[in-house]
Amino acid sequence: MRTHKMVMLLLAGLTLGSGSAWAQSAIDGRVDRLEREMRAVQRKVFPGGNSQYFPPDITAPQGPANPLPGTPASSPVTDLNARVNALESQFSSMTGQIEQAQHKLQLIEDAFNAYKRTTEARLKVLEDAASSTATAAPLTVPNATAPTAGTGTGPAAKPKPKPGSAVPADPAKPGAVAPARAQLVAAVEKPRTDDPADDDYVYGYRLWAAKLYPEAEAQLKSVVAKYPNHRRASWAQNLLGRTYLDDGKPSLASLAFYDNYKKFHDGERAPESLYYLAVALKKLGKPSADICKVYDELTEVYGDRITASMKADVARGRSEEKCKGA
Repeated sequence: MRTHKMVMLLLAGLTLGSGSAWAQSAIDGRVDRLEREMRAVQRKVFPGGNSQYFPPDITAPQGPANPLPGTPASSPVTDLNARVNALESQFSSMTGQIEQAQHKLQLIEDAFNAYKRTTEARLKVLEDAASSTATAAPLTVPNATAPTAGTGTGPAAKPKPKPGSAVPADPAKPGAVAPARAQLVAAVEKPRTDDPADDDYVYGYRLWAAKLYPEAEAQLKSVVAKYPNHRRASWAQNLLGRTYLDDGKPSLASLAFYDNYKKFHDGERAPESLYYLAVALKKLGKPSADICKVYDELTEVYGDRITASMKADVARGRSEEKCKGA
């Protein structure tokens, strides 16, 4: 009988030992994976750090070393498992933040590259125009008297374009685009992703950033017409109003902003359209009472959605118009 009990105890010990070994092995595997991922993050964040660990500047306060009386003790495996879970959660959060930062950096690089290409195209057009003007030799006709202005004798001389100005389109061809402007438009890159609505909006944005306002207006109108249910429709309608404003058309801009507020009331750029509607009304010389109504509508409907900078702009605008409560 004693032999039987001893065998049972030995089997129980082996079972517990194998279970603990299995748990320890599983945790060791998770810790090894976390260490490899952390080294990869360190190489990305601290290039050239020679795999050196950089401790954080701010650390959480350490708890008491000794447990409080009456606190049930937990096994070392349970404590280690909880610490690994917390480490995995923190690592996942840090990875998400790094990916967001990389995405923002990529957007900034794309915008800068588009601006660089557009600027280089503009400079090339200006240099070509200046070079052609400087090297062109005047046409001389022997034994001929130059016609006097207003006499009607001889064919009318065509004025030469000023250096740096765009070459006008041929009036005999309606809708023709000047060669210099065509080069500027061609220099604006068209994005190619798996979201055509987003691509069309980004292309319209790049045209607006390049100050090619007529082309930007046409592109943004097409985005709203083709993709009215896409999130970019609100963006395109708002940017259409911004384009009209920059192009010196505040009346059309006010209509575009109002349409964005009415058609895409819950759109991402509806609050911004209301703000710029007030700007457009001010450019049109509308009464302060009308402008204040727009500001009131903006703060009442979208007060919890607008950014701190827009709130400051609204407060400044209300003060300039002497709105009630400003």
